[in-house]
Amino acid sequence: MTTKAALDGRIGAKNKATIVKAAERAFAKHGFKGTSVQQIADGAGLPKTNVLYYFKSKQGVYLAVLQQIMAIWNSSFDKATVNDDPAETLAEYIAEKMEVSRTRPFASKVFAMEIINGATNLHGFFLKEHREWMQGRTDVIDAWVAGGKMPKIDAHYLLYHIWASTQHYADFATQITNLRGSTMKKTDYTDATAHLVSLILQGCGLQVPDAYKI
Repeated sequence: MTTKAALDGRIGAKNKATIVKAAERAFAKHGFKGTSVQQIADGAGLPKTNVLYYFKSKQGVYLAVLQQIMAIWNSSFDKATVNDDPAETLAEYIAEKMEVSRTRPFASKVFAMEIINGATNLHGFFLKEHREWMQGRTDVIDAWVAGGKMPKIDAHYLLYHIWASTQHYADFATQITNLRGSTMKKTDYTDATAHLVSLILQGCGLQVPDAYKI
């Protein structure tokens, strides 16, 4: 038998998820300063008081959006080791990043605007955890190079290039649509992913896995 507390908990979780989703879209469109709590509430289809009940303030909602963005960017690359194949691992990482750009473009745009504006809301936990993540991933790439698994390359530049290339499809979707004359469909993303994997891996002197060959 479902208790009232359990039911209230499920309703609360659902409302929070709805609010965060609406806020993600609003912040992506209007930025932090240009977004109001009322706009978020309208987008969520809930009263403004509900937004403030769960998150206390616009800042609270915004931080929840940023935290969710960091969570959805978790990938298999986070756990890659020196024993993994660099071509397969990097190809999968690129494909995962492209899939996030396809399915969560507003999340990417919110993060991009936050970084462009100085990452003022991503201090403390973000800087420490992100630096630790970066160090761990560059150590793996450097170990691949040292072990002869791939030619010498600067790991930092490689990761910056992957981020810029994959997130471009979300952050500059309007430009892509204008140039193509239509929005990209899932099949277009699959094709773009294969091309991007080929360009990056070949630039690294790695063989493209069969699954991503053009």
